[in-house]
Amino acid sequence: MRIVGAGLGRTGTLSLKFALERLLGAPCYHMMEVFAHLEHVPTWTAAYRGEDVDWQPVLGGYSAIVDWPGASLWQELSAANPDAVILLSTRRDAATWLKSARATILDNSPENKMEDDPRMPGFAGMIREMFGRFEPDWRDDAAAMAAYDRHNDAVRREAPADRLVEWQPGDGWQPLCTALGLAVPAEDFPHVNTTEDFRNNFARH
Repeated sequence: MRIVGAGLGRTGTLSLKFALERLLGAPCYHMMEVFAHLEHVPTWTAAYRGEDVDWQPVLGGYSAIVDWPGASLWQELSAANPDAVILLSTRRDAATWLKSARATILDNSPENKMEDDPRMPGFAGMIREMFGRFEPDWRDDAAAMAAYDRHNDAVRREAPADRLVEWQPGDGWQPLCTALGLAVPAEDFPHVNTTEDFRNNFARH
């Protein structure tokens, strides 16, 4: 694995997925992959519970990983891939991130009870473990923003300086290409999955 993403969801991670696949010529893992491979759910759930897991059956065919569920397990994943770049994607500030997250993946409305769906066995339980590790009180705005800053600060503090690369939406190809030792592609950087895109895709599926 060439890239271990430590950036939380809603930090441009789907754009990064497509960009890294273009650069590396191989798949990049993202939460989208979990929807397509529900057999991966038990491994992620076990990892969030602190159990030892075998990453090969889940990540063996991927050259990179970004977004949740991997982001909050970046220490474990980077230890398992000691030569990988650790990629921290962020937004301008915690408030900007939370606005996007609340409108999409981190819905804190009373209707969102995180209930199990028989069509997706184990998925809601995995999400509960994931959000619980991020911040048990994630439904509270102040707690969620503090957790976002705390997560990013921990990555900056704990990741080896020679492996860490920071990236924000708008930075484009250059930081990725520099870290990977690759030429910048001639085409525009892919910018996808705006809040409106997410809502439309969620409604459709």
